Amino acid sequence: VLCLSLFHAPSEECMHCRGEDYKGKISVTENGFTCQRWDSQIPHNHGFFPTFLEENYCRNPNADSRPWCYTSSPSRRWDYCSIPRCSKLLYLCLKVVKK
Repeated sequence: VLCLSLFHAPSEECMHCRGEDYKGKISVTENGFTCQRWDSQIPHNHGFFPTFLEENYCRNPNADSRPWCYTSSPSRRWDYCSIPRCSKLLYLCLKVVKK
């Protein structure tokens, strides 16, 4: 059996490491809260500016353990987002048959 490892093509809906470079469009937290827009201070004031923080998508602007967002719920300031991890490698195995 011959196995080759190939880098997996990146997907925007998965994250590498802590998700600092995550650019996907997930905008609901792991507990079901809709994310607050980054260019809004309602209902939660914050010090992040929307230079690279788009819409209300989950992001990791402060190198936290994973992407998160401020929520649109007055009762919950912020919450982590559930974003799957990207697989690092794709393995291709072929059976080599001798004649």
